[in-house]
Amino acid sequence: MTRVSVALIDAVAPMVETRVREAARRLPHLRYADLRLEVTEGKGAGSENGTPKYSGDDYGLALGARVLAGDRMIAPGYVGQTLGTADLADLDRIVREALERAYRRAMVNGEMKADAREKFGPLGEALADTRLHPIEVRQDTVAAVYRVDPRAMELAEMVRYATDVSRQVGAVHAGVKYNYVGTMTELSRELFVSSEGARIDQSFALTMGTCTVVTVDGEVSQDLYDAIGHQRGWEILLDGVDEPALSFPAFRDFALSLAREGVALAAAPVLPTSEREVVVVTDPHYNTLVSHEIIGHPVELDRALKMETAYAGRSWLLRGLTEHQLGRRVASPLVTAYSDPALPGFGHYKYDHEGTPARRVVHIDRGIFRGFMNSRQTAAIFGGEPNGHWKATDASLVPLIRMSNTVFDAGTRPPEDIVKDVDHGYYVAGHRTPSIAESRENFRISARSVYEIRSGELGRLYRDGGIAADSRDYLMNVDAVGTDFRLYPIPNCGKGQPMQTKRLGNGGPTMRTRARVIGG
Repeated sequence: MTRVSVALIDAVAPMVETRVREAARRLPHLRYADLRLEVTEGKGAGSENGTPKYSGDDYGLALGARVLAGDRMIAPGYVGQTLGTADLADLDRIVREALERAYRRAMVNGEMKADAREKFGPLGEALADTRLHPIEVRQDTVAAVYRVDPRAMELAEMVRYATDVSRQVGAVHAGVKYNYVGTMTELSRELFVSSEGARIDQSFALTMGTCTVVTVDGEVSQDLYDAIGHQRGWEILLDGVDEPALSFPAFRDFALSLAREGVALAAAPVLPTSEREVVVVTDPHYNTLVSHEIIGHPVELDRALKMETAYAGRSWLLRGLTEHQLGRRVASPLVTAYSDPALPGFGHYKYDHEGTPARRVVHIDRGIFRGFMNSRQTAAIFGGEPNGHWKATDASLVPLIRMSNTVFDAGTRPPEDIVKDVDHGYYVAGHRTPSIAESRENFRISARSVYEIRSGELGRLYRDGGIAADSRDYLMNVDAVGTDFRLYPIPNCGKGQPMQTKRLGNGGPTMRTRARVIGG
Protein backbone atom coordinates (compact mmCIF):
# COMPACT_ATOMS: atom_id res chain seq x y z
CA MET A 1 0.00 0.00 0.00
CA THR A 2 1.30 3.48 -0.89
CA ARG A 3 2.35 5.42 2.20
CA VAL A 4 1.01 8.95 2.52
CA SER A 5 3.88 11.38 3.00
CA VAL A 6 4.48 15.12 2.81
CA ALA A 7 6.09 14.51 -0.60
CA LEU A 8 2.54 14.12 -1.92
CA ILE A 9 2.28 17.92 -2.11
CA ASP A 10 5.01 18.05 -4.77
CA ALA A 11 3.14 15.54 -6.91
CA VAL A 12 -0.33 17.08 -6.74
CA ALA A 13 0.28 20.85 -6.45
CA PRO A 14 0.10 21.48 -10.24
CA MET A 15 -3.16 19.54 -10.45
CA VAL A 16 -4.68 21.51 -7.55
CA GLU A 17 -3.73 24.81 -9.19
CA THR A 18 -5.28 23.70 -12.46
CA ARG A 19 -8.54 22.58 -10.84
CA VAL A 20 -8.95 25.85 -8.91
CA ARG A 21 -8.32 27.94 -12.04
CA GLU A 22 -10.72 25.80 -14.08
CA ALA A 23 -13.49 26.12 -11.48
CA ALA A 24 -13.11 29.90 -11.39
CA ARG A 25 -13.33 30.07 -15.18
CA ARG A 26 -16.06 27.48 -15.73
CA LEU A 27 -18.65 27.88 -12.96
CA PRO A 28 -21.16 30.74 -13.42
CA HIS A 29 -21.31 33.43 -10.72
CA LEU A 30 -18.25 32.04 -8.93
CA ARG A 31 -16.47 35.05 -7.44
CA TYR A 32 -13.66 33.34 -5.54
CA ALA A 33 -12.34 29.85 -4.71
CA ASP A 34 -9.54 28.39 -2.65
CA LEU A 35 -8.42 24.91 -1.71
CA ARG A 36 -6.24 23.69 1.16
CA LEU A 37 -4.48 20.31 1.18
CA GLU A 38 -2.60 19.15 4.27
CA VAL A 39 -0.41 16.12 4.99
CA THR A 40 0.98 15.26 8.43
CA GLU A 41 3.38 12.49 9.44
CA GLY A 42 3.61 12.04 13.20
CA LYS A 43 4.88 9.73 15.91
CA GLY A 44 4.15 9.56 19.62
CA ALA A 45 5.00 7.56 22.72
CA GLY A 46 3.96 7.67 26.34
CA SER A 47 4.62 6.06 29.70
CA GLU A 48 2.54 5.75 32.86
CA ASN A 49 4.28 5.27 36.20
CA GLY A 50 7.46 4.08 34.53
CA THR A 51 5.71 1.52 32.32
CA PRO A 52 5.35 1.89 28.54
CA LYS A 53 1.78 2.95 27.81
CA TYR A 54 1.47 3.56 24.08
CA SER A 55 3.28 4.32 20.86
CA GLY A 56 2.03 5.25 17.43
CA ASP A 57 3.15 6.15 13.92
CA ASP A 58 0.41 7.67 11.79
CA TYR A 59 -0.40 10.17 9.08
CA GLY A 60 -3.14 12.66 8.34
CA LEU A 61 -4.45 13.75 4.94
CA ALA A 62 -7.22 16.30 4.54
CA LEU A 63 -8.55 18.88 2.13
CA GLY A 64 -10.85 21.86 2.42
CA ALA A 65 -12.49 23.92 -0.32
CA ARG A 66 -14.12 27.35 -0.05
CA VAL A 67 -16.12 29.07 -2.77
CA LEU A 68 -17.84 32.45 -2.79
CA ALA A 69 -20.60 32.50 -5.38
CA GLY A 70 -24.10 33.75 -6.06
CA ASP A 71 -26.37 35.48 -8.53
CA ARG A 72 -28.66 37.71 -6.46
CA MET A 73 -26.38 37.63 -3.41
CA ILE A 74 -22.87 36.29 -2.78
CA ALA A 75 -22.43 33.64 -0.07
CA PRO A 76 -19.83 31.07 0.96
CA GLY A 77 -19.84 27.32 0.49
CA TYR A 78 -17.44 24.96 2.24
CA VAL A 79 -16.43 21.32 1.82
CA GLY A 80 -14.01 19.45 4.05
CA GLN A 81 -12.80 15.87 3.72
CA THR A 82 -10.50 13.58 5.68
CA LEU A 83 -8.74 11.26 3.24
CA GLY A 84 -6.56 8.14 3.26
CA THR A 85 -4.31 6.01 1.12
CA ALA A 86 -7.29 4.58 -0.78
CA ASP A 87 -8.07 8.08 -2.07
CA LEU A 88 -4.67 8.82 -3.61
CA ALA A 89 -5.48 7.36 -7.01
CA ASP A 90 -8.67 9.45 -7.22
CA LEU A 91 -7.32 12.69 -5.79
CA ASP A 92 -7.84 14.63 -9.02
CA ARG A 93 -11.52 13.70 -9.07
CA ILE A 94 -11.90 14.35 -5.33
CA VAL A 95 -10.45 17.86 -5.65
CA ARG A 96 -12.65 18.69 -8.63
CA GLU A 97 -15.79 17.40 -6.92
CA ALA A 98 -14.97 19.21 -3.67
CA LEU A 99 -14.78 22.52 -5.51
CA GLU A 100 -18.05 21.80 -7.32
CA ARG A 101 -19.86 20.83 -4.11
CA ALA A 102 -18.60 23.96 -2.36
CA TYR A 103 -19.82 25.97 -5.35
CA ARG A 104 -23.30 24.42 -5.23
CA ARG A 105 -23.54 25.09 -1.51
CA ALA A 106 -22.50 28.71 -2.05
CA MET A 107 -25.12 29.18 -4.78
CA VAL A 108 -27.90 27.73 -2.63
CA ASN A 109 -26.71 29.76 0.34
CA GLY A 110 -26.75 32.90 -1.78
CA GLU A 111 -30.29 32.28 -3.00
CA MET A 112 -31.56 31.60 0.50
CA LYS A 113 -29.86 34.74 1.73
CA ALA A 114 -31.47 36.79 -1.05
CA ASP A 115 -34.90 35.32 -0.27
CA ALA A 116 -34.51 36.12 3.43
CA ARG A 117 -33.39 39.65 2.68
CA GLU A 118 -36.53 40.26 0.62
CA LYS A 119 -38.84 38.52 3.09
CA PHE A 120 -37.81 40.16 6.34
CA GLY A 121 -37.76 43.82 5.32
CA PRO A 122 -35.65 46.05 7.62
CA LEU A 123 -34.37 43.00 9.50
CA GLY A 124 -33.33 41.39 6.23
CA GLU A 125 -31.20 44.41 5.40
CA ALA A 126 -28.69 43.06 7.91
CA LEU A 127 -27.84 40.38 5.34
CA ALA A 128 -25.11 41.38 2.90
CA ASP A 129 -22.87 39.86 0.27
CA THR A 130 -19.90 37.92 1.63
CA ARG A 131 -16.81 39.88 0.64
CA LEU A 132 -13.10 39.36 1.22
CA HIS A 133 -10.81 42.28 1.94
CA PRO A 134 -8.08 42.51 -0.73
CA ILE A 135 -4.63 41.19 0.21
CA GLU A 136 -1.24 40.93 -1.42
CA VAL A 137 -1.35 37.65 -3.34
CA ARG A 138 1.76 35.56 -2.78
CA GLN A 139 3.44 32.48 -4.21
CA ASP A 140 5.89 31.15 -1.66
CA THR A 141 7.46 28.05 -0.15
CA VAL A 142 8.27 27.91 3.57
CA ALA A 143 10.49 25.09 4.81
CA ALA A 144 10.28 23.38 8.20
CA VAL A 145 13.13 23.90 10.68
CA TYR A 146 14.58 20.96 12.60
CA ARG A 147 17.84 19.19 13.40
CA VAL A 148 16.30 15.75 13.94
CA ASP A 149 13.78 14.88 11.24
CA PRO A 150 10.54 13.75 12.95
CA ARG A 151 10.16 11.03 10.33
CA ALA A 152 13.55 9.56 11.28
CA MET A 153 12.68 8.95 14.94
CA GLU A 154 12.43 5.30 15.95
CA LEU A 155 9.35 4.44 17.99
CA ALA A 156 11.38 2.13 20.21
CA GLU A 157 13.68 5.00 21.16
CA MET A 158 10.72 7.29 21.86
CA VAL A 159 9.15 4.65 24.12
CA ARG A 160 12.46 4.09 25.91
CA TYR A 161 12.93 7.82 26.49
CA ALA A 162 9.38 8.46 27.76
CA THR A 163 9.60 5.43 30.06
CA ASP A 164 12.95 6.52 31.46
CA VAL A 165 11.65 10.03 32.21
CA SER A 166 8.52 8.58 33.83
CA ARG A 167 10.59 6.29 36.06
CA GLN A 168 12.75 9.18 37.20
CA VAL A 169 9.68 11.30 37.95
CA GLY A 170 8.24 8.48 40.06
CA ALA A 171 11.49 8.24 42.00
CA VAL A 172 11.57 11.92 42.99
CA HIS A 173 9.72 11.36 46.27
CA ALA A 174 7.45 8.85 47.96
CA GLY A 175 4.68 11.43 47.65
CA VAL A 176 4.61 11.08 43.86
CA LYS A 177 1.74 8.61 43.49
CA TYR A 178 1.09 8.85 39.76
CA ASN A 179 2.74 10.27 36.67
CA TYR A 180 2.17 10.22 32.96
CA VAL A 181 4.74 11.30 30.38
CA GLY A 182 3.85 11.86 26.73
CA THR A 183 6.03 12.74 23.74
CA MET A 184 5.25 13.46 20.11
CA THR A 185 7.05 14.70 17.02
CA GLU A 186 5.57 15.42 13.60
CA LEU A 187 6.15 16.99 10.22
CA SER A 188 3.27 18.63 8.38
CA ARG A 189 2.94 20.33 5.01
CA GLU A 190 0.13 22.61 3.89
CA LEU A 191 -0.71 23.70 0.35
CA PHE A 192 -2.97 26.71 -0.25
CA VAL A 193 -4.15 27.65 -3.74
CA SER A 194 -6.64 30.39 -4.62
CA SER A 195 -8.38 31.65 -7.74
CA GLU A 196 -6.61 34.98 -7.15
CA GLY A 197 -3.32 33.25 -7.99
CA ALA A 198 -1.97 32.45 -4.53
CA ARG A 199 0.16 29.33 -4.12
CA ILE A 200 1.53 28.87 -0.60
CA ASP A 201 3.46 25.73 0.38
CA GLN A 202 4.30 25.73 4.12
CA SER A 203 5.96 22.97 6.16
CA PHE A 204 6.16 22.74 9.94
CA ALA A 205 8.06 20.47 12.31
CA LEU A 206 6.58 20.25 15.80
CA THR A 207 7.76 18.37 18.88
CA MET A 208 6.18 18.34 22.34
CA GLY A 209 6.57 16.71 25.73
CA THR A 210 3.82 16.64 28.36
CA CYS A 211 3.91 15.57 31.99
CA THR A 212 1.15 14.93 34.52
CA VAL A 213 2.03 14.39 38.18
CA VAL A 214 -0.21 13.52 41.14
CA THR A 215 1.36 14.00 44.56
CA VAL A 216 -0.09 13.17 47.97
CA ASP A 217 0.71 14.34 51.50
CA GLY A 218 -1.66 12.92 54.10
CA GLU A 219 -5.17 13.69 52.87
CA VAL A 220 -4.00 16.38 50.43
CA SER A 221 -3.37 15.67 46.75
CA GLN A 222 -2.08 17.88 43.96
CA ASP A 223 -2.54 17.24 40.24
CA LEU A 224 -0.13 19.19 38.03
CA TYR A 225 0.14 19.19 34.24
CA ASP A 226 2.46 21.12 31.95
CA ALA A 227 4.01 20.92 28.50
CA ILE A 228 7.03 22.10 26.58
CA GLY A 229 7.29 22.27 22.81
CA HIS A 230 8.55 24.10 19.76
CA GLN A 231 8.42 24.01 15.98
CA ARG A 232 11.58 21.93 15.84
CA GLY A 233 12.62 18.29 15.95
CA TRP A 234 13.27 15.78 18.74
CA GLU A 235 16.39 17.70 19.74
CA ILE A 236 14.34 20.14 21.81
CA LEU A 237 13.33 17.39 24.26
CA LEU A 238 16.92 16.24 24.72
CA ASP A 239 18.62 19.65 24.83
CA GLY A 240 15.91 22.14 25.75
CA VAL A 241 15.56 25.53 24.05
CA ASP A 242 17.45 28.74 24.75
CA GLU A 243 16.15 31.53 22.51
CA PRO A 244 15.51 35.17 23.44
CA ALA A 245 11.73 34.75 23.72
CA LEU A 246 11.40 30.99 24.25
CA SER A 247 13.43 29.07 26.81
CA PHE A 248 12.99 25.81 28.67
CA PRO A 249 15.23 23.00 29.95
CA ALA A 250 15.58 19.49 28.61
CA PHE A 251 12.32 17.61 29.02
CA ARG A 252 13.70 15.27 31.70
CA ASP A 253 14.69 18.23 33.90
CA PHE A 254 11.36 19.93 33.19
CA ALA A 255 9.38 16.86 34.29
CA LEU A 256 11.48 16.34 37.43
CA SER A 257 10.99 19.98 38.42
CA LEU A 258 7.22 19.60 38.02
CA ALA A 259 7.27 16.57 40.31
CA ARG A 260 9.25 18.41 42.99
CA GLU A 261 6.83 21.31 42.79
CA GLY A 262 3.92 18.93 43.27
CA VAL A 263 5.55 17.43 46.37
CA ALA A 264 6.06 20.87 47.90
CA LEU A 265 2.50 21.97 47.12
CA ALA A 266 0.92 18.87 48.65
CA ALA A 267 2.60 19.80 51.94
CA ALA A 268 1.54 23.46 51.76
CA PRO A 269 -1.61 25.02 53.28
CA VAL A 270 -4.53 26.33 51.24
CA LEU A 271 -4.29 29.99 50.28
CA PRO A 272 -6.60 32.11 52.46
CA THR A 273 -9.14 34.18 50.52
CA SER A 274 -8.72 37.93 50.87
CA GLU A 275 -11.72 40.06 51.80
CA ARG A 276 -10.66 42.85 49.46
CA GLU A 277 -8.18 43.56 46.70
CA VAL A 278 -4.52 43.09 47.60
CA VAL A 279 -1.23 43.61 45.79
CA VAL A 280 -0.43 40.69 43.50
CA VAL A 281 2.75 40.06 41.52
CA THR A 282 2.17 37.58 38.70
CA ASP A 283 4.96 35.62 37.02
CA PRO A 284 5.32 35.10 33.23
CA HIS A 285 3.83 31.58 33.34
CA TYR A 286 0.69 32.82 35.11
CA ASN A 287 0.42 35.78 32.73
CA THR A 288 0.48 33.30 29.86
CA LEU A 289 -3.06 32.25 30.75
CA VAL A 290 -4.14 35.81 31.58
CA SER A 291 -3.03 36.97 28.12
CA HIS A 292 -4.85 34.01 26.59
CA GLU A 293 -8.18 34.46 28.36
CA ILE A 294 -8.74 38.21 28.83
CA ILE A 295 -6.74 39.49 25.84
CA GLY A 296 -6.51 36.71 23.23
CA HIS A 297 -10.06 35.40 22.99
CA PRO A 298 -11.78 38.81 23.32
CA VAL A 299 -9.71 40.23 20.43
CA GLU A 300 -10.73 37.49 17.97
CA LEU A 301 -12.93 39.52 15.65
CA ASP A 302 -15.33 36.68 14.80
CA ARG A 303 -16.06 36.35 18.51
CA ALA A 304 -16.33 40.12 18.93
CA LEU A 305 -18.78 40.31 15.99
CA LYS A 306 -20.92 37.71 17.79
CA MET A 307 -20.36 34.95 15.25
CA GLU A 308 -19.87 32.45 18.08
CA THR A 309 -22.14 33.92 20.76
CA ALA A 310 -24.41 30.87 21.00
CA TYR A 311 -21.65 28.44 21.98
CA ALA A 312 -18.67 30.49 23.20
CA GLY A 313 -19.70 34.01 24.17
CA ARG A 314 -18.86 37.56 23.19
CA SER A 315 -16.17 40.17 23.86
CA TRP A 316 -16.02 42.90 26.49
CA LEU A 317 -14.19 45.02 23.92
CA LEU A 318 -17.04 45.30 21.39
CA ARG A 319 -20.77 45.52 22.09
CA GLY A 320 -21.69 46.68 18.58
CA LEU A 321 -20.26 48.17 15.39
CA THR A 322 -20.52 51.66 16.88
CA GLU A 323 -20.14 50.76 20.56
CA HIS A 324 -16.66 49.46 21.26
CA GLN A 325 -13.41 50.20 23.04
CA LEU A 326 -11.28 51.12 20.01
CA GLY A 327 -9.25 54.20 20.81
CA ARG A 328 -10.22 54.08 24.48
CA ARG A 329 -8.19 53.35 27.57
CA VAL A 330 -8.69 49.80 28.82
CA ALA A 331 -5.45 49.33 30.76
CA SER A 332 -2.64 51.11 32.55
CA PRO A 333 -0.19 53.05 30.34
CA LEU A 334 2.34 50.37 31.29
CA VAL A 335 0.36 47.64 29.49
CA THR A 336 0.96 46.75 25.84
CA ALA A 337 -0.37 43.52 24.33
CA TYR A 338 -0.13 42.10 20.82
CA SER A 339 -0.37 38.97 18.67
CA ASP A 340 2.64 38.15 16.52
CA PRO A 341 3.00 35.08 14.26
CA ALA A 342 6.66 36.01 13.73
CA LEU A 343 7.53 35.03 17.30
CA PRO A 344 8.88 31.47 17.68
CA GLY A 345 7.11 28.43 19.05
CA PHE A 346 3.70 26.88 18.49
CA GLY A 347 2.13 30.11 17.24
CA HIS A 348 4.67 30.81 14.49
CA TYR A 349 3.69 30.87 10.81
CA LYS A 350 4.24 33.06 7.74
CA TYR A 351 0.78 32.79 6.13
CA ASP A 352 -2.62 31.91 7.53
CA HIS A 353 -5.12 29.54 5.92
CA GLU A 354 -6.42 32.03 3.38
CA GLY A 355 -2.95 33.02 2.19
CA THR A 356 -2.79 36.31 4.09
CA PRO A 357 0.76 37.30 5.04
CA ALA A 358 0.80 37.09 8.83
CA ARG A 359 1.83 40.16 10.78
CA ARG A 360 1.88 41.58 14.27
CA VAL A 361 -1.34 43.22 15.41
CA VAL A 362 -1.18 45.45 18.48
CA HIS A 363 -4.27 45.06 20.67
CA ILE A 364 -3.36 47.39 23.53
CA ASP A 365 -0.79 50.15 23.02
CA ARG A 366 0.27 51.67 26.34
CA GLY A 367 -3.20 51.15 27.71
CA ILE A 368 -5.23 52.17 24.63
CA PHE A 369 -7.18 49.50 22.76
CA ARG A 370 -6.12 49.45 19.10
CA GLY A 371 -7.45 46.42 17.27
CA PHE A 372 -8.46 42.81 16.74
CA MET A 373 -7.10 39.68 15.12
CA ASN A 374 -9.11 39.24 11.93
CA SER A 375 -9.77 37.40 8.69
CA ARG A 376 -10.37 38.78 5.22
CA GLN A 377 -14.13 38.49 5.69
CA THR A 378 -14.24 40.18 9.11
CA ALA A 379 -11.84 42.88 7.92
CA ALA A 380 -14.26 43.62 5.08
CA ILE A 381 -17.08 43.96 7.63
CA PHE A 382 -15.35 45.91 10.39
CA GLY A 383 -12.53 47.66 8.55
CA GLY A 384 -8.78 47.47 8.87
CA GLU A 385 -6.19 45.47 6.98
CA PRO A 386 -6.25 41.66 7.24
CA ASN A 387 -3.53 40.52 9.65
CA GLY A 388 -3.40 36.77 8.98
CA HIS A 389 -5.16 35.02 11.86
CA TRP A 390 -7.65 32.76 10.03
CA LYS A 391 -6.56 29.22 10.95
CA ALA A 392 -7.98 25.69 11.14
CA THR A 393 -6.83 22.65 13.08
CA ASP A 394 -6.67 20.73 9.81
CA ALA A 395 -7.69 21.34 6.22
CA SER A 396 -11.03 19.53 6.51
CA LEU A 397 -12.35 22.14 8.97
CA VAL A 398 -13.51 25.70 8.31
CA PRO A 399 -10.88 28.14 9.60
CA LEU A 400 -11.65 30.45 12.51
CA ILE A 401 -9.90 33.52 13.85
CA ARG A 402 -7.28 32.10 16.20
CA MET A 403 -4.43 33.36 18.31
CA SER A 404 -0.90 33.07 16.97
CA ASN A 405 1.39 34.25 19.78
CA THR A 406 -0.72 36.57 21.96
CA VAL A 407 1.32 38.20 24.71
CA PHE A 408 1.85 41.07 27.10
CA ASP A 409 4.88 43.10 26.05
CA ALA A 410 7.95 43.44 28.27
CA GLY A 411 8.39 46.44 30.52
CA THR A 412 11.40 48.18 32.05
CA ARG A 413 11.55 46.92 35.66
CA PRO A 414 13.78 44.08 36.86
CA PRO A 415 11.36 41.44 38.17
CA GLU A 416 13.13 41.17 41.53
CA ASP A 417 12.61 44.91 42.10
CA ILE A 418 8.88 44.54 41.45
CA VAL A 419 8.70 42.13 44.40
CA LYS A 420 11.02 44.18 46.63
CA ASP A 421 8.68 47.18 46.42
CA VAL A 422 5.81 45.22 48.02
CA ASP A 423 5.26 45.62 51.75
CA HIS A 424 2.58 42.93 51.84
CA GLY A 425 0.98 41.00 49.00
CA TYR A 426 1.17 37.75 47.06
CA TYR A 427 3.40 36.32 44.34
CA VAL A 428 1.28 34.24 41.96
CA ALA A 429 3.25 31.69 39.94
CA GLY A 430 2.24 29.24 37.23
CA HIS A 431 -1.20 28.93 35.67
CA ARG A 432 -3.68 26.12 36.12
CA THR A 433 -7.39 26.53 35.39
CA PRO A 434 -9.42 29.47 34.04
CA SER A 435 -13.02 30.39 34.82
CA ILE A 436 -14.11 33.23 32.55
CA ALA A 437 -17.29 35.27 32.18
CA GLU A 438 -19.31 35.09 28.97
CA SER A 439 -17.80 38.28 27.51
CA ARG A 440 -14.46 37.83 29.30
CA GLU A 441 -15.22 40.93 31.36
CA ASN A 442 -14.17 39.23 34.60
CA PHE A 443 -12.25 36.12 35.48
CA ARG A 444 -10.92 33.72 38.05
CA ILE A 445 -7.68 31.95 37.14
CA SER A 446 -6.05 29.50 39.52
CA ALA A 447 -2.30 29.32 40.01
CA ARG A 448 0.06 26.45 40.66
CA SER A 449 1.84 28.22 43.53
CA VAL A 450 1.17 31.35 45.58
CA TYR A 451 3.75 32.87 47.93
CA GLU A 452 3.03 35.51 50.54
CA ILE A 453 5.19 38.62 50.16
CA ARG A 454 6.29 40.42 53.31
CA SER A 455 8.69 43.36 53.32
CA GLY A 456 9.75 42.64 49.75
CA GLU A 457 10.62 38.98 50.34
CA LEU A 458 8.87 35.78 49.30
CA GLY A 459 7.53 33.94 52.30
CA ARG A 460 5.13 31.10 52.93
CA LEU A 461 4.05 28.84 50.05
CA TYR A 462 0.32 28.21 49.53
CA ARG A 463 -1.56 25.78 47.31
CA ASP A 464 -5.00 25.83 45.64
CA GLY A 465 -5.13 29.58 45.13
CA GLY A 466 -5.56 32.12 42.39
CA ILE A 467 -6.88 35.52 41.40
CA ALA A 468 -10.39 36.86 40.79
CA ALA A 469 -10.87 40.27 39.17
CA ASP A 470 -12.74 42.47 36.74
CA SER A 471 -10.70 42.37 33.52
CA ARG A 472 -10.61 46.12 32.93
CA ASP A 473 -9.90 46.98 36.57
CA TYR A 474 -7.17 44.35 36.70
CA LEU A 475 -5.41 45.85 33.67
CA MET A 476 -5.95 49.44 34.79
CA ASN A 477 -4.31 48.72 38.16
CA VAL A 478 -1.03 47.44 36.69
CA ASP A 479 1.74 49.58 38.19
CA ALA A 480 4.87 47.60 37.26
CA VAL A 481 5.90 45.46 34.28
CA GLY A 482 9.10 43.42 34.20
CA THR A 483 11.83 42.94 31.64
CA ASP A 484 11.61 39.13 31.87
CA PHE A 485 9.40 38.41 28.85
CA ARG A 486 8.77 34.70 28.32
CA LEU A 487 6.77 32.87 25.68
CA TYR A 488 5.13 29.52 26.50
CA PRO A 489 3.50 26.82 24.36
CA ILE A 490 -0.24 26.27 24.72
CA PRO A 491 -0.98 22.75 23.43
CA ASN A 492 -4.77 22.70 23.59
CA CYS A 493 -6.75 25.89 22.95
CA GLY A 494 -10.29 24.92 21.97
CA LYS A 495 -12.71 26.89 19.81
CA GLY A 496 -15.54 26.25 17.37
CA GLN A 497 -18.31 23.76 16.66
CA PRO A 498 -17.11 21.13 16.00
CA MET A 499 -14.33 21.84 18.48
CA GLN A 500 -10.96 22.67 16.97
CA THR A 501 -8.04 22.19 19.37
CA LYS A 502 -5.12 24.36 18.32
CA ARG A 503 -1.53 24.76 19.46
CA LEU A 504 -0.41 28.36 19.91
CA GLY A 505 1.74 30.63 22.06
CA ASN A 506 1.05 33.00 24.94
CA GLY A 507 3.24 34.80 27.42
CA GLY A 508 4.43 37.98 29.01
CA PRO A 509 6.69 39.32 31.76
CA THR A 510 6.28 39.67 35.52
CA MET A 511 3.50 42.18 36.28
CA ARG A 512 2.12 43.82 39.42
CA THR A 513 -1.49 44.85 39.97
CA ARG A 514 -4.32 44.55 42.51
CA ALA A 515 -6.93 41.79 42.77
CA ARG A 516 -8.61 39.48 45.24
CA VAL A 517 -6.79 36.26 45.95
CA ILE A 518 -9.08 33.24 46.22
CA GLY A 519 -8.24 29.99 47.98
CA GLY A 520 -9.83 26.57 47.99
